[in-house]
Amino acid sequence: MVNKVLDYVKKYRMIEPEDTIVAGISGGADSVCLLFVLAELQKRIPFAIRVVHVDHGIRQEAAEDACYVRELCRRFDIPFTLVEENVREGAKIRRISEEEEGRRVRYQAFARALEGKKGKIAVAHNSNDRAETMLFHLFRGTGLTGASGIRPVAGNVIRPLLCVQRSEIESWLGERGVPFCTDSTNGQDIYTRNRIRHHILSYAEQEVCRGAVANMNRAADQLLGAEEYIGRQVQAAMERCVLPEAGEGTVAINIPALLREDGYVRGRILLECLARRAGGRKNITAAHVGAMESLFLSGENGEIHLPYGFVVYKKYDLGMIQKKEEKSGNNPLGEKREFQVAPPGEWDIPGLGRVEFTLFSRKESQIIPQKTYTKWFDYDKITSSIAFRTRKQGDYLTVNRKMGRQSLQDYFVNEKVPRQERDGIYLLTEGAHVMWVPGRRISEYYKISEGTRTILQAAVPGKEGRLL
Repeated sequence: MVNKVLDYVKKYRMIEPEDTIVAGISGGADSVCLLFVLAELQKRIPFAIRVVHVDHGIRQEAAEDACYVRELCRRFDIPFTLVEENVREGAKIRRISEEEEGRRVRYQAFARALEGKKGKIAVAHNSNDRAETMLFHLFRGTGLTGASGIRPVAGNVIRPLLCVQRSEIESWLGERGVPFCTDSTNGQDIYTRNRIRHHILSYAEQEVCRGAVANMNRAADQLLGAEEYIGRQVQAAMERCVLPEAGEGTVAINIPALLREDGYVRGRILLECLARRAGGRKNITAAHVGAMESLFLSGENGEIHLPYGFVVYKKYDLGMIQKKEEKSGNNPLGEKREFQVAPPGEWDIPGLGRVEFTLFSRKESQIIPQKTYTKWFDYDKITSSIAFRTRKQGDYLTVNRKMGRQSLQDYFVNEKVPRQERDGIYLLTEGAHVMWVPGRRISEYYKISEGTRTILQAAVPGKEGRLL
């Protein structure tokens, strides 16, 4: 296996002579294998190894894992660093999952260990991890980047074991009598990736096609190659479409030039423009890109509001992306505003204030909140982009369990909403279907039922306390 990994390392130029390789070693089979393989590669490439072990403060046996890794480092005469973090508390403070927080503290610790040195960060993902990630991304919705799964090299992070399967790793360690630690949470189905590993990927290997993991990894390599090629074409297209002198903090787009590009490349240009302005692609979805494209394709001037406090404007042949606080004046284009919503996230809505959207799984014990400004919706019934906007001709609600419809106009009349206030009320909508009239009611169609799997919560903390 060492020769296989060596060829893979050379193919992607993962390790150069005189590098310092900071290896994240948890004590599990994959990371222990990584440490042993790196020690073997040192005999063929002159580089230094430093080990970082992160105790997440969650498992009782974590101290034993740290001791084992420390002993391995003593055996190889490799510098060892122990980092202890309270991941559970950090996740609560940042309002993210423990998985996300764990990843954040690990890579932060690795970066600190490498700081000021020439080299890379080595982590122990294998080809099974890559296949699981591909499925995870495909199920949630993804483009070429996500469909290619985990990259062999991402910035200064390398994955030397991405060319070998989990079974190969365990066999290799077993043949050499090398013990490893077992994370008790890996056998549980509390994480989505574990469920994919235990039930979907294992079934595919056993019942659909032997070698499914290897086949998926070959496909991932091809997708990665296609993604890199398209990425180069997108960069060339951006030089044709994005204006170079738009002012600090503003991305300006030549709309006629943009519309001459291929439809797929056009979407990628808009995604890249948003990502550049946001500093990353996290929480930027196809719905946001689609909303921008629809605005630019329309024959009218207008604006839409997106996550990160962005405002996207169209004024004749010019498109602009700016931070909301960088605007001058209110609604300079004189148009009704529409706030595209892509949960989870927060949006500032006129007349309401900050609206927070949260997604979570339905559990039998959960009680639907009976609050005016905290509402639950059946997220599985939402099939297109949703938005906060003022009323339009043709808007309607469903008002009973037989899905009877009532026009928004009739609803306002029946509820005695003053005529002069109706145009200023911002509604949560999916197309012409009004999901929620804030402060009043939600549409019957989107209410939680026995079949609901995922809940979308909309809460206005400034109006009343949040449930979660």
